[in-house]
Amino acid sequence: MKLLLTSAGISNASIQAALIDLLGKPVAEASALFIPTAIYALPNGGDIARRVIRGSLGDPFCELGWKSLGILELTALPSIKAEHWIPVLEKTDALLVGGGDCQYLCYWMQQSGLAGLLPSLLQKTVYVGLSAGSMIMTRFGTTYGGHNLPAESDKSLGLLDFALHPHLDHEWFPENSLAKLEKLAATISVPSYLIDDQTAIKVSDGVIEVVSEGSWKLIEA
Repeated sequence: MKLLLTSAGISNASIQAALIDLLGKPVAEASALFIPTAIYALPNGGDIARRVIRGSLGDPFCELGWKSLGILELTALPSIKAEHWIPVLEKTDALLVGGGDCQYLCYWMQQSGLAGLLPSLLQKTVYVGLSAGSMIMTRFGTTYGGHNLPAESDKSLGLLDFALHPHLDHEWFPENSLAKLEKLAATISVPSYLIDDQTAIKVSDGVIEVVSEGSWKLIEA
């Protein structure tokens, strides 16, 4: 599998170089699909999605100079014939999965059928996660509770055998201080990567690499 799990997007040259390496070609020659679904479970989620698509919020992600960019809305897929979206997905170079609520995103990954396609899809397509979009690929996820899903709904897909905690020491997320995340990591039975917004985790064919121009810490299980 090919994955680039970011905290806040393509925030520096090192992370962009890692993306290009996974793609095997420049971003300007690659196609991408953006999944905004996770953000809808947060207040003003629709406006946040618009700003991410336009590149007016946070670090580059959608507005990175892709050859083409489409939107893949997971909540719509169960009502659409598979032949209308799966071929498009299979031809795409990068799947950009935005942040928001892990539990909401995980639920719709499963309900749409995309979760079942990922293991084979990611042999060719590069998965690029942002915050919750990164977390759900690991064995740990969270929720803000802004949805009506059953409480027992999965918060992550568990495709990678570690946990990821983004936005380390970010001023917007006081609960993500190093001390608090260390305490949280101590309760999790797999290794935890604590990463700030200048750090990403690159996974290529099972090899894990930390790409960083900022701060990060690995907490062993």
